Amino acid sequence: MPQMAPLLWLNLFVMFSLTFMLFLILNYFIKVPSKIEKPSLLTKKTEMNWKW
Repeated sequence: MPQMAPLLWLNLFVMFSLTFMLFLILNYFIKVPSKIEKPSLLTKKTEMNWKW
């Protein structure tokens, strides 16, 4: 059984690396970010009277 030349291994490594990087980049950018809701301005503030 013939062995693969080192150049072919390098080609395979580059091809799989580029495919993997493309897969990761597409997964990162394909997700739609969810909207962040602003906290309501009607929050009740309680004042504390400190008695020393």
